[in-house]
Amino acid sequence: MSDMKIYYQSDCDLSYLQDKKVAVIGYGSQGHAHALNLKDSGIDVVVGLYEGSKSKAKAEAQGLKVLPVAEATKQSDVIMILIPDELQADMYKAEIAPNLKAGDMVMFAHGFNINYGCIKVRDDCDVAMIAPKAPGHTVRSEYQAGKGTPCLIAVEQDATGKAWDIAKAYGLALGGARAGLLTTTFRIETETDLFGEQAVLCGGIVKLMQTGFDVLCEAGYDPRNAYFECIHEMKLIVDLIYQSGFKGMRYSISNTAEYGDYTAGPKVIGPEVKEAMKGILADIQSGKFASEFMTDMSSGRKIHFNSMRRKAAEHPSEKVGEEIRKLYSWNNEDDKLINN
Repeated sequence: MSDMKIYYQSDCDLSYLQDKKVAVIGYGSQGHAHALNLKDSGIDVVVGLYEGSKSKAKAEAQGLKVLPVAEATKQSDVIMILIPDELQADMYKAEIAPNLKAGDMVMFAHGFNINYGCIKVRDDCDVAMIAPKAPGHTVRSEYQAGKGTPCLIAVEQDATGKAWDIAKAYGLALGGARAGLLTTTFRIETETDLFGEQAVLCGGIVKLMQTGFDVLCEAGYDPRNAYFECIHEMKLIVDLIYQSGFKGMRYSISNTAEYGDYTAGPKVIGPEVKEAMKGILADIQSGKFASEFMTDMSSGRKIHFNSMRRKAAEHPSEKVGEEIRKLYSWNNEDDKLINN
């Protein structure tokens, strides 16, 4: 995106939020980070949760006021929706839309529901997005360390004429402006985010690692060797890329590994993979993926999701990995990750 702008702290004015109340709807990974960071930045924050939410006690223990979603919306000027994509439209229709006032801002951290028309915000309200490019615990820890997490920023609807100013103030309060707020649109954020998850970061990488594991095991190698070489060491390579790009990673590995990188990579990821990726992108752009996903979610995850989850959990690498991870000092991280 050649005209992408990046806003930093000096480009943002916190005063656009200081006379407003912000409702953070949800208190999961992103919700807790947004609420606590804004609170620590001096913003008047309330957390909106459904009746009976297990997160209420946690939020209150961390010094936050908790209200039912409808009441939190009614009392607030900015409403940031941070519950799962598949739950947003129903909650918006039942609890948020009836309680909006003219001039309110409805915010998101992912463009899914706006981009695919699941949520349509009335014309006299602003619609904006601040999407941190990190999990919530990192958004929080970076803020506490005096740093920040880069965020995408977008405005879909500017009813007040101040939507960009308010959104930038939110990005500043969250800590994102310390690292940079990169302008985008709801459509671009949604389509690129889904594509990255499906084709590369989750779908692509997991299947690549599992296939490498299977090939070594089927050739008679010990599954523990296969796990170390095809799964465990992925973090080492990704960390090097994260720190210094592909060139820096290749500088850090052996000449043998670098040579194999150049010669074998195109054999594994050839033209047919690129064509498959184009198909994935087309399904995202057309709304086909979104329709299939929402239909599955509305069925109680009974069409494909639950069976796919069960099948994935049965892959042999899962059992081997569980045993391998017990060898390390962070061996209790599995339980923390799954249970939180």
